[in-house]
Amino acid sequence: MLSKKTKYAFHALTFLAKQKSETPIVILTIAKSTKIPRKFLENILLELKKAGFLGSKMGKGGGYYLMKSPTEIKLSAIIRMFNGPIAYLPCVSLNYYEKCAECEDEIACGIHFVMLQHRNEALKILENKSIQDILDHDTQSIYDLH
Repeated sequence: MLSKKTKYAFHALTFLAKQKSETPIVILTIAKSTKIPRKFLENILLELKKAGFLGSKMGKGGGYYLMKSPTEIKLSAIIRMFNGPIAYLPCVSLNYYEKCAECEDEIACGIHFVMLQHRNEALKILENKSIQDILDHDTQSIYDLH
């Protein structure tokens, strides 16, 4: 399951991507519009900034803005950032590989084989989907400021 932090990151990124203007959006506006608790949102936005997805401006007219286009922000990257591995088992993870303690032979392990297939299929989707795909299918206008 996706963590709340991951879902909130998707909501915040989607909100910022929907804004027509290039001006930064203050945290309070993002929090109110997305119904994300402000303190929780602050941490999420800082992490997204450190990862290069967002930029920020201080002072009057300040706030957060996208540093990348919505098509460049892959869902797999956001999930890994906030949720951890996409794989169900550490022995099939690309970025967090670990041998399973109880497994003597990964190659002969049926669980490993099935979970590897699952990871590969999930990655086919998540590495080819972006924030733009969420925008394209988002029928709600709750994030529009105008």
